[in-house]
Amino acid sequence: MSTQPLLTLLSDFGLQDGYVGMMKGVIAHINPAVRTIDLTHQIPPQNIAAARFVLMNAYPFFPAGTVHVAIVDPGVGSARRAIALHLADGSFVVGPDNGLFSGVLMQRQVVQAAELTNTRYWRRAEPSTTFHGRDIFAPVGAHLASGVSLGELGSQIDPATLVQFPISAPTPTRSGFAGTIQYIDRFGNAITTIPGDFVKERAWSVATSTTSAPGCRAYSDVAPGQPLALIGSHGWVELAVNEGDARSQLRLSWHSPIEVVIGIQGNQAEYPSR
Repeated sequence: MSTQPLLTLLSDFGLQDGYVGMMKGVIAHINPAVRTIDLTHQIPPQNIAAARFVLMNAYPFFPAGTVHVAIVDPGVGSARRAIALHLADGSFVVGPDNGLFSGVLMQRQVVQAAELTNTRYWRRAEPSTTFHGRDIFAPVGAHLASGVSLGELGSQIDPATLVQFPISAPTPTRSGFAGTIQYIDRFGNAITTIPGDFVKERAWSVATSTTSAPGCRAYSDVAPGQPLALIGSHGWVELAVNEGDARSQLRLSWHSPIEVVIGIQGNQAEYPSR
């Protein structure tokens, strides 16, 4: 088994430009033995909620001690804090203090938190005001993966002061639970804020502003081109279209309201009034 340190990267930088490669170059310059895994660099620009979702769902699949560098940072260059957190399972997260880590922190306790003020561990003492990923977060992540302690990276902060961007809890309605769309994947599947446990072993459907989709076990439970709802691999209720794109066909977007209706499995009802 390899004992090389492991570091993941998540960003909204895309792959067209050289930004991701520059970060990897900085990491390799500090420690060529660090293994880097790209979670994704296709987060929609400035979409902190999407980054929160992806990191939250990917995090449990990595071994203890992994360093997760996540950068979706519309406040780069401002007074927002740059942080690193040591979590109870022994792993670390590094990035801006803007709520991006809220999903992970729903699952893991913070053991120690630091604001990244020690410029010794930056790429340079005067970083670019537009590229902290290259000049602060990537080098700090590489140093953490190489064994530098969190306490050396800067000033300790109270975890209670971290910016929170929590996932909205489902709201009870007369017929079920109201929620919103928290993420849309490349297939156009729309993941809601309703946990799958809310619908297990029940008859249910999901209503949108235009239609409703029956609760199913698999995409193929309905004919091609038809909408459905199911519990996705991530554990959340998801809206989909079999062999289609729920985002465009059902006219969904980030934060669109939905309602899980308990006891109904039709696909023509309109969004229930509350």
